[in-house]
Amino acid sequence: MAIKTVSFAASDIGRIRASNQDSGYAGYNLFFVADGMGGHAGGDIASALTTQKVAKVDRVYDSTEEATKALIDVIWEANALLGTTAQQHPELSGLGTTFSGIVFTGDRVTVGHIGDSRIYLARDGEVSQVTSDHTFVQRLVETGRITAEEALVHPRRSVLMRVLGDVEEFPDVDTFSMDAKPGDRWLLCSDGLSGVVPDEIAERILLSKMDSKEATELLVGEALEFGAPDNVTVVVVDVLDAGLQTDFEPTARFVGSAANEVVIEEAKGRRTLKILNPLNLFDLLRKVDDAESYLPGADDYLEKFLRETKRRIWWRRVRQMVTILTLIAIAVLGVRWAYDYTQTRYYIGLQNDKVYIFQGIKESLGPLMLSSPYKDTTLIVDDLNSYQLNLVQRTISAESLEDANRIVKLLEEGSNK
Repeated sequence: MAIKTVSFAASDIGRIRASNQDSGYAGYNLFFVADGMGGHAGGDIASALTTQKVAKVDRVYDSTEEATKALIDVIWEANALLGTTAQQHPELSGLGTTFSGIVFTGDRVTVGHIGDSRIYLARDGEVSQVTSDHTFVQRLVETGRITAEEALVHPRRSVLMRVLGDVEEFPDVDTFSMDAKPGDRWLLCSDGLSGVVPDEIAERILLSKMDSKEATELLVGEALEFGAPDNVTVVVVDVLDAGLQTDFEPTARFVGSAANEVVIEEAKGRRTLKILNPLNLFDLLRKVDDAESYLPGADDYLEKFLRETKRRIWWRRVRQMVTILTLIAIAVLGVRWAYDYTQTRYYIGLQNDKVYIFQGIKESLGPLMLSSPYKDTTLIVDDLNSYQLNLVQRTISAESLEDANRIVKLLEEGSNK
C-alpha cells in the first residue's frame, strides 16, 4: 500500500543546560535526532555539523538497499568531518554526537543508529523501542551482569560505547530495515526525553489521536514539567495512506543547534572553546575513578561497575525505607494529635435511654469511635420534657467538663424528676 508521512520536530534547551547541544531534522523521507557532547564548545557543533551533513541525502531512493548505503556513507562522512574539525581546532578535541534516524523507501523504513538517542514505534496500540542504547550500562544489562532496574540508577549510565566524532575507532552503526504501514507513529528523541519522562506518559501521547505537531510539543512539554535536566529533542513521524487528504506540506525542518549556521569562532571572548572530553571512555574513567588500569571488558572494570551499582541500589532502598518510615511516623503522630484533641471536648447525649456526659466528639472515622461515656448523670429519658429530650437527642456540645456539668444541672432543674 502506498504511504506518505506527516511529521514535526521540536527542540528545547531544557531547564538546566546553558546551551542546546541537540539537533534534529524532519524532512521529506529522512528524519533523525543527534545529541551532541564535548562541552559547551563542542557538542552543539558536533550535532549541527552532523545534522547538516546527513540531511543532504534526504531524497527518494529506488530501493531499501540504496537508501541504506546512502545513509551509512553519509554517517561515515559526517564522522570524518567531525574528526577533521577536531584536528583543525584542538580546542574542540573530544567533540561527538549520537545519531538515530530513519529513511522511508516505498513501504519500508531503514534505521540508522549509534549512541543513546532512541527510536520508538507505536503500532496497533503498542509502543516498542526499536533501537538499543550503546552505553556501557546497557551492555552490562544485555550480558546479565546487572538488572534493568539497576541500570536506571547506575552512576555510569550515560557513558557511551559508540558515538560519531573525535574517536580513534571507525564508528559501528546499527542499520536494519522494517515494514512501514498506515497508522504507524515513529518517535525519535534524545535522552532528554527518554531519560526523564515516564514510559507510561510518553506511550499515552504516542497512542493518542493528536497529530504529530501536537504530540511533539506535548512530549517536549512533559520533559519540561519533569525538570528537563538535559536538552530535549523530539521528532514524531506519522505514516498515512497516500490517498488520505491532509493539509500538511512536507518541508525540511531543522531544530536545535542545526537550525543555526555553524561558525567556529577563534577570537577569545567570542566563544568558550575549552571543553571536557567525555567521549574518551579511558580518559573519563581516569578522571572519575582515578584508575588508569580500567579497560572496557576487563573483569576488574566490570566488577567495579557492579559493586558501584549494588552500593547505589542499596542506599536507594535505605533512603526509600527511611522515607516510608518517616511518613508513617508523621501520619501516626498526626492521628494521635488529632485524637488527643478530640478528647478535650465534651457533649451531653443519650445511651440506653440514659443521659450521659460523653468525652470526645460525636463523629466517627469508620469503625473508630471518637467519644465514649464519661459520666452517668442519673437522668433518664422519662425525666426530660419534650424540649429537653429533643436537645439531648441531637446532643448538646460543651466547651469543657465544667461546662458539661453546668448544662446537666440546668437539665436537672427543668426536668420532671
